[in-house]
Amino acid sequence: MMLGDPSSADDRNPRVGRATAFGDAAFDDGQNTPWTDEPLEPAAFDLAVYWRLALKHRILILGCFLGALAIGAALTLLMTPIYTATATLQIDRESARIVNSEDVTPRENMAMGEEFFQTQYGLLRSRSLAERVVESLGLASSDQALAALGVEPPAGGGSAAVQAERRRALALAAVQEGLGVTPVRGSRLVAVGFDNPDPVVAARVANAFAENFIQSNLDRKYESSSYAREFLEEQIAQTKGRLEEAERQLVAYAANQQIINVGSDEGVDGGGTQSLASNNLVALNASLASARAARVAAEEKWRSARTTSLMTLPEVLQNPSIQRLGEQRAQLDSEYQQKLSVYQEDYPEMVRLRAQITEIDGQIQALAANIRSSIQSQYVIAANQERSLQAQVNGLKGDVLDLRDRSIQYNILARELDTTRTLYESLLQRYKEIAVTGDVVANNISIVDSARPPSKPSKPDILINLALAALFGLGLGVIAALVLEALDETVATPDDVEKKLGVPVLGVVPLLDKGQTTAAALSDIRSGFSEAYYSLRTALQFSTPDGAPTSMLVSSARPAEGKSTTAYAVALNLARVGKRVLLIDGDLRNPSMHRVVGVENERGMSNLLSGSSDLQSVVQRTRQEKLFFIPCGPLPPNPAELWGSDRLGQFLAEARNSFDHVVVDGPPVLGFADSPLLAASVGGVLFVLESRGTRRGQARGALRRLKVGRAHLLGAVLTKFNAKTTSYGGYDYAYDYNYGAEGESAGKAKKGKKA
Repeated sequence: MMLGDPSSADDRNPRVGRATAFGDAAFDDGQNTPWTDEPLEPAAFDLAVYWRLALKHRILILGCFLGALAIGAALTLLMTPIYTATATLQIDRESARIVNSEDVTPRENMAMGEEFFQTQYGLLRSRSLAERVVESLGLASSDQALAALGVEPPAGGGSAAVQAERRRALALAAVQEGLGVTPVRGSRLVAVGFDNPDPVVAARVANAFAENFIQSNLDRKYESSSYAREFLEEQIAQTKGRLEEAERQLVAYAANQQIINVGSDEGVDGGGTQSLASNNLVALNASLASARAARVAAEEKWRSARTTSLMTLPEVLQNPSIQRLGEQRAQLDSEYQQKLSVYQEDYPEMVRLRAQITEIDGQIQALAANIRSSIQSQYVIAANQERSLQAQVNGLKGDVLDLRDRSIQYNILARELDTTRTLYESLLQRYKEIAVTGDVVANNISIVDSARPPSKPSKPDILINLALAALFGLGLGVIAALVLEALDETVATPDDVEKKLGVPVLGVVPLLDKGQTTAAALSDIRSGFSEAYYSLRTALQFSTPDGAPTSMLVSSARPAEGKSTTAYAVALNLARVGKRVLLIDGDLRNPSMHRVVGVENERGMSNLLSGSSDLQSVVQRTRQEKLFFIPCGPLPPNPAELWGSDRLGQFLAEARNSFDHVVVDGPPVLGFADSPLLAASVGGVLFVLESRGTRRGQARGALRRLKVGRAHLLGAVLTKFNAKTTSYGGYDYAYDYNYGAEGESAGKAKKGKKA
């Protein structure tokens, strides 16, 4: 997070400065705002993050890219050139029709076209076709033939038959491996290619595949026609015998039962001819069905009319007379209501209108009753008609059943005879068609272009290989960068602090140049180091509604992260703006602040907390006006007990009465109980992290300990940040902190040259 110059925001509009610098997450309403050490949720996809990651690991990615490119180029140059010869075939779904009859091979329709072509491609790649090619070209006849194919001959040993079988297996494997079948999209063409180091051999094998594929297709058709003729001859002989036997059985049964069929051969009462009783039964049964349906409808209508209110029947509501009377009644009622506002109910005109309305109501009731009576009459008539037809149907059943009993076996024999005769005629017709077309074999596959020896190799393609190698190298580099980034547990940038720890960044302190001391950098108020702490001071002024906390602890997860320098710089900058500041060396285990300030460490906090000294006796002045300092004092044997005593609270209360701010340089959090005890007593904690020095686990452990002590975390300060090697959000921290100082330095240099 980047903060502006303190003079631009800390004294003019703190509300605006707070919102601009920190946003809602860092705003403190004066109470202990809840904070979490859980990392913030990352965005779903941030292209800038991946771009910064690529820049960070650019050397690794570039190395993988160039290495893969070099290896790909070397392997490509060492490869044996491979030539590809291609023959083009046309495969039609149906062969040319020489005669108007069907052959015995299955036909493919448009819906099955894709399946048909996939079958043909599978036949082109089949092992049987490869064996025919090997046999036709003699590719397994000798070791010289195998060498011409680009295959190492088998090692010696074994009989001649064993050697021949080995050569055949090697040749077959080489032919199947070098074959390529490529359909031409949107057409019935297919390219049959073969790869081989010798262009002449490649062309020979490709043409052999095309020719043998056509020949094998013709052979399959001829074999299927021959098999069909033999099968049909056997079936015709068997069917003929069954047909003669069926005719004899039908004639004998008809003579025995005295059944004479004069209309059709389909049987008596079986669909060809029917008796009068059967016709009458069919007609009466149809009439009975209609009468039953009419009776059911009439019964349902009468049941509804009987149980429903008279005036709600559909027949009553739809009756034209009732509708007309209803309209008249509505008019009279409307007229009655209009005159009711003028006349009394016993007025003659009003009495007349009521009488007319009553008369119309009576007419409507009479018509509705007639309609209900009509519905009942319809039901009675329908029921009587159904009973009459049912009686007639029952009387005709006996006659029809007697005839059917005598015709069952006759109809069975007749149907068997018809079926056998139809089958015999179909087999005989099919046999004649195959006899005509069997010797005429048409082909649906033809060669469009024969293969020719290619003039240049098809493999290896150096451009494609280099492109694949480049993609592989780039992908390997990216994966390696992602793995390294995932394994990197250090906190390097402010973005890492906020995302990995969930803590707002109040300041970023740049790494000092080699040979530059902390004191010199802080004494130069225009240096980038000082500007960073100015920004931190501004952030602290906006950390609470009342400004910077009156008491704060500066701590870190581990030693040597810059917490003492940060504590001193924060106190120094607060004093520079006119605040009375008390700086305390709170590290009672390894004190160092007295050397930074330049005072003696004879008496200090250990004496104050143990009760042997008071506040006035241990406070020392510093070179900076309004900045006072309390050193550590003699090292106590029990620092944690001193910090946990009641004297700490009394001391802080007394110090807040005499000073505007109290800044405590505390010990590291991990491994000691001092910092959590201090954090619970002060108004806020400033957590210091070393860029690329503090691991995420260490920082989260320290934050968790502070959280258990109910510390009020103000934010984090990232120290020793190298802006030259780290790009954060596309913003150069070093340039920002040195803005103005560089121009002044350049101006001094020009004046020196002129002088």
